[in-house]
Amino acid sequence: MAFTLPELPYAYDALQPFMSKETLEYHHDKHHKAYVDKGNELITGSGFENLSLEEAMIAAFKDKTKAGLFNQLGQHFNHIHFWNWMTASGGGKKMPSRLEKKITEDLGGYDVFRGNFVQAGMTQFGSGWCWLAVDNASGKLEITKTANGENPLVYGKTPILGCDVWEHSYYIDYRNARQKYLEAFVDSLINWDYVGQLYEKGPLKIAA
Repeated sequence: MAFTLPELPYAYDALQPFMSKETLEYHHDKHHKAYVDKGNELITGSGFENLSLEEAMIAAFKDKTKAGLFNQLGQHFNHIHFWNWMTASGGGKKMPSRLEKKITEDLGGYDVFRGNFVQAGMTQFGSGWCWLAVDNASGKLEITKTANGENPLVYGKTPILGCDVWEHSYYIDYRNARQKYLEAFVDSLINWDYVGQLYEKGPLKIAA
């Protein structure tokens, strides 16, 4: 299957002042498009052509000779959700009640979640992501981080929220102030309705 670059679910200037039009134009139109184009190039002849994105991504992760392909597919998967994890006038404590209850039960409440999520992003050395994920075995929420294009799905967990901490995600707007970017993401950008939808779908288990 050929992968395609999805349209943004909002206008390029919709997330200002927390994420600028310029950042979205570069991040979506240049960086994400490059992952799609390179992924389509590398998957040709891999034997994974007929798999879904998630299946191909996990298969490439398990096959260490396919690290280059995995990097592109991982970032494509991550970014498809990343655009949907943000919305104008988002963030803060405005979340579905069942998700709020689960965050309280497993993580100690919103304020603890916020602090630990920002800390995970701050302590991810170099490029990567910080996550709110469901452990597929226990069903509990956890906050984690991954390097480069990796995500919780390849480790048997279902990501329901992620924040990109590659510099191209924030450098235009925040320069090297990653913490300010993470705080703006949590306080003003998170699309909690989308997070809630992913939570309600339950664990995503992919056989590859």
